[in-house]
Amino acid sequence: MTYTIAAGARIGHVHLKVANLDRAIAFYRDALGFELQQKHGTQAAFLSAGGYHHHIGLNTWQSKGGTPPAPHHTGLFHTAILYPDRASLARALKRLVEAGIPLEGASDHGVSEAIYLRDPDGNGIELYRDRDPADWPRRPDGELAMVTEPLDLRGLLAEAE
Repeated sequence: MTYTIAAGARIGHVHLKVANLDRAIAFYRDALGFELQQKHGTQAAFLSAGGYHHHIGLNTWQSKGGTPPAPHHTGLFHTAILYPDRASLARALKRLVEAGIPLEGASDHGVSEAIYLRDPDGNGIELYRDRDPADWPRRPDGELAMVTEPLDLRGLLAEAE
């Protein structure tokens, strides 16, 4: 019998190696809006949304002063941060635009809307919101029919007002 993970399982947090702890804290706190929960000297910090112990761990234990991995190497593609609704994603986009943080892309996947960027250490980040499952595109046989279409950023930003 094939093992299947429990339907309620989630990925609870990500822990990232960074080159400069203060720079990374500033990005995740000031640009993305996470709250600093705890800092361990100059080596580690833990940030969260809504007071949870941490959604993002940052450390310099093996990476202080390091550089991002070269393209075409293995490693983390991106960390995905799920927003509860379209308005919240719109406010996150507005914050990035106002901070002058460049986007790498923005896609409508049918099941979700996503914005892609990189943190100061080159780690990929996806900010997204899911559509209601009843609205997900499906093929005639019921299988998901995800797509990658351009996301209307102007329309999304209009919802941040």
